[in-house]
Amino acid sequence: MFERDYLVRMLVDLAAAIRRALDKSREAKDLEGAVDTLENSITNATDLDGAVLMTLAPESIASVLQVANTDPRVVIYIAHSMQLQAHYLRQLNNDAVAELREKQARALASAYKFELPENIDQVDDELFNDEEFLKSIEELCEA
Repeated sequence: MFERDYLVRMLVDLAAAIRRALDKSREAKDLEGAVDTLENSITNATDLDGAVLMTLAPESIASVLQVANTDPRVVIYIAHSMQLQAHYLRQLNNDAVAELREKQARALASAYKFELPENIDQVDDELFNDEEFLKSIEELCEA
């Protein structure tokens, strides 16, 4: 029960961070703040040193998260966060880091066998609305 509650809290925190980043980028046009919010959420979700984790080669990041026994459901949100971060970094003309984030996200998707949208514009914001998100989290945790 404790582990399930912890997992639900972790997933809710990740989704809330993604929602905050989306809001910062749209309402305040604060892309740097959105990038920071996403990076902090990834650090918090993994209990690993975020500064080190975010610099790992794409093929290494999945291995590190697997060794750290990071729940696959958390990894899905980490990958979406990285993909969104890459999108914002491109808008900030930080193409090198954006490319790394995109490759890291795709490496996680490949290692954990899930799909990411080819284009960030395909991501449905509705996924991160509170009611829909909480329902999807409950369903994941019941599985």
